[in-house]
Amino acid sequence: MSETRELVEHFFRHEWARLVASLTRVFGIRHLGLVEDVVQTALTRALSSWSLKGIPADPHAWLHRVARNLAIDALRRDTRWSSLDNDRHSPGAVLPASADEEVSDDLLRMLFVCCDDAIPAESQIALALKTLCGFDSREIARALLTTEANVARRISRAKEKLRTLGVDPHGLTAEMIRNRLSAVEAVVYLLFNEGYSSVQPEQLIRQELCEEAARLALLLAEHPLTAGSESAAFAALLLFHLSRIQARVDVHGALLLLEDQNRSQWDAGVLAAAFGWFAKSAAGDRMTRYHTEAWIAAEHCRARSFRETNWDRIVQGYDWLMRLAPSPIHALNRAIALAERDGPEAGWAAFSAIDAKAIADAYHLWAATAGELARRRGEVGEARKYLEQALTLAPTRAEQSLLRAKLERLG
Repeated sequence: MSETRELVEHFFRHEWARLVASLTRVFGIRHLGLVEDVVQTALTRALSSWSLKGIPADPHAWLHRVARNLAIDALRRDTRWSSLDNDRHSPGAVLPASADEEVSDDLLRMLFVCCDDAIPAESQIALALKTLCGFDSREIARALLTTEANVARRISRAKEKLRTLGVDPHGLTAEMIRNRLSAVEAVVYLLFNEGYSSVQPEQLIRQELCEEAARLALLLAEHPLTAGSESAAFAALLLFHLSRIQARVDVHGALLLLEDQNRSQWDAGVLAAAFGWFAKSAAGDRMTRYHTEAWIAAEHCRARSFRETNWDRIVQGYDWLMRLAPSPIHALNRAIALAERDGPEAGWAAFSAIDAKAIADAYHLWAATAGELARRRGEVGEARKYLEQALTLAPTRAEQSLLRAKLERLG
């Protein structure tokens, strides 16, 4: 039973998005709610059926078939379902080819559908993260620095807007794909970030999310409609971070900061691919935030040790990033880099100048950075105050453990 439950949970994490994307493409965006329901029911049935009868030879095909049949049965009971729809989605029906076959990955195609220009950008992201990436409201709220109530409202409005517009997943054009590329990259980036630093209490790293995000980024970088300098930089950025993921925790699951990581554990193959895409990103004629972030990541990966890091170039990178995409998070990272280059007083001055009303009371890394900078300045009382605040906000056991260790070292 435990083995079956673990497998169903594995499929929930890995296959939810692909099942929803695949079936929404078949049944239409207006039936998105139904698709989510039947995928959930299929996973519940899998837990029951596989426990009694054993795990099928092809679990993915089993889930897809059950969810598809549930959707067909539900639609047949709905008198509003037209005969045209009935023919189109009947078992064994062959779907017509369309112009958007150029985007062959179902999940990627549905990301472009969710990023419809008629929907506000933050609602696009919330809908895509919930429906296609399997995020819960808490994860989305953290990613977007907002409340769960706001997330729920954005998702509801976005779904209603898509239904009103009658969006056809088969109707993507080359122009739509190019125009929505930036929005899709934003969703994929948030998917990667949740995998890299999760809010799940017992799971700091969700590697499957990072790998899926990197897979989607590579599809964007390689596809004729979306390939280019920006997509290459985006792929390089995610691969730089992915290459270091195994070194971020020790054998006991404790978080290791960059300065404590064993760099021999970084994945040399992924790192080589990252530098390859980074080189390709230089072919364009404009600088984007992904170019700049990839540049910063490349500098970290080039250094043979933490002490040999070229902090001057990293500070320059953050200076560029603040011009291209100003945010309190980027400003926070710039202050950390300044502290490494010029000392804790310079880092504290930069940190104190940041307008961080939106995140100061809810983002644990904000308080953790303040605590570390105060410690380096010799302000033990201030350091303790900020680190205790960070401890109350830290979402995972691994981060809480690291903060407790820092508090203990204060004496």
